[in-house]
Amino acid sequence: MGTPDIIVAGGGSAGCALAARLAEGGLRTLLVEAGESDLDLRCMVPALTVAVVNNPAYDRGIMTEPDETIGGRSDYWPAAHRLGGGSAINGMIYVRGHRQDYDNWARMGATGWSFDEVLPYFRRLETNSRGGDAWRGDSGPIGVSDNLVSYPIIDQFIAAAQAAGIPRNPDHNGENPGEGTDYAQANQAGGLRASAARGYLRGRLDGANLRVLTGIRVERVLIEQGRATGIVVRQDGTERTLRARLGIVLSTGSLNTPRLLMLSGIGPAAHLHEHGVECLVDRPEVGANLQDHAGTHVVLGTTVRSINSDTRGLAALGQGLDFLLHRRGVLTSSMCHAQAFARTAPGEPIPDVQISMTAFAFEFGPDGRAVLLKRPSITITVCLARPEGRGRVSLRSNRPEDPPVVAHRLLGTDRDVERIARGIEIARDILARPPIADSIEVELRPGAEVTGAALREHVRRASVPLYHPVGTCRMGSDDGAVVDPELRLRGIDGLWVADASVMPRLPIGNTNATAMMIGEKAADLILKQVGRNQ
Repeated sequence: MGTPDIIVAGGGSAGCALAARLAEGGLRTLLVEAGESDLDLRCMVPALTVAVVNNPAYDRGIMTEPDETIGGRSDYWPAAHRLGGGSAINGMIYVRGHRQDYDNWARMGATGWSFDEVLPYFRRLETNSRGGDAWRGDSGPIGVSDNLVSYPIIDQFIAAAQAAGIPRNPDHNGENPGEGTDYAQANQAGGLRASAARGYLRGRLDGANLRVLTGIRVERVLIEQGRATGIVVRQDGTERTLRARLGIVLSTGSLNTPRLLMLSGIGPAAHLHEHGVECLVDRPEVGANLQDHAGTHVVLGTTVRSINSDTRGLAALGQGLDFLLHRRGVLTSSMCHAQAFARTAPGEPIPDVQISMTAFAFEFGPDGRAVLLKRPSITITVCLARPEGRGRVSLRSNRPEDPPVVAHRLLGTDRDVERIARGIEIARDILARPPIADSIEVELRPGAEVTGAALREHVRRASVPLYHPVGTCRMGSDDGAVVDPELRLRGIDGLWVADASVMPRLPIGNTNATAMMIGEKAADLILKQVGRNQ
């Protein structure tokens, strides 16, 4: 290839989409990823998510600083270490968010990112098992499908949610996204995980304009005379420099992208000086505005079958054969089978909690790994859509091998706690209604007796991050924004950021679809800026 036009640092959900589209647009593109290939059984079989999260071969996660809002607890935040990034190890839940999430981005200064303006990119990235229409795509690289797991209790949840006053929405990602109750869709194709690497990098390009390097750690961006000209990387203990003709795109995620910027001399000046890093651009918001969804689990024992019933003995053998022969059954399961978007108060203009129903339940073993319960059971996860808590990513040292410091307030205010508690009360109301009520035997966690003030205290102790970090390189039109709405880093030429870190604010629901959309749109923005109009 010679010297590439563009180097994309980070082969995650956004990075894979971006690199593929830049190459299709005629730019010689080099994609550099620290992890190895996702061509691995554990990455490909959907139900093996539990075998890759918190497994150092796939996930080099980071422990947060103690968080006083959840009793001083430190939490583990995954950081995928495979090509495809989060899409190679996540729960495969496909949610775009609410229309107003993106319209609010535009009102906050991210011009060009309203719902109507990002919808074409959502459509472009997917092939939906339900077919295409004005809202959904049918010829994109990423498979989006209905779950290939069927249990009566899933249908019962949707019917009971309707009985509780949450209207049925035939498509959570369609004309009225982020509203109502419906079956969840997953990033899958043919019963296998549809990662960004699988969709964008394999079988779609002739390779003439795209080169992919794995197992290479990016240590900093090389900046010369105010312009990004390359990246300094380390492979097998050896440091070298890779140069690009037109510039560099950082797509290494909300935890790592701000760290790389700071190691490159872009960030809060005083903080950089503290760690002996020369400040090239004083950009105080680099690493700030960290957000993540907070969630609390409700676990219920059932009187009817769930996935837990089919993971032992002859039933498990039958499920294995069903997967091998037909690519269906419990081994295709994502981490959500049905969901309801609800308002915790009458005055909420749009839903503020996502109530997800999963037809299995697990507990954590002594090693921190998830272990399925040995009885029929389900899990309800109440996710706070737009938490008020904020945190920051900062440098631990000036050594590239050191992980960042992640200091976050998961529950920013009493209002956050109240909304999650109200979400649990809404979930309990759903579960108490026909037809699902007769299928519920007992609330195992936190227990039906935990109500009122005790429930609010439980939320403070038991809420967990849902692994959707965003916002640490906020885009906007104001001088404080890290990148402008065209994703150009303010103060340095030839440097862009394209990953979840640019989101000004969390959308409702899981963020992987939004990250891929950002990669898609970023490609068009960059192609236009360098004179390759699309």
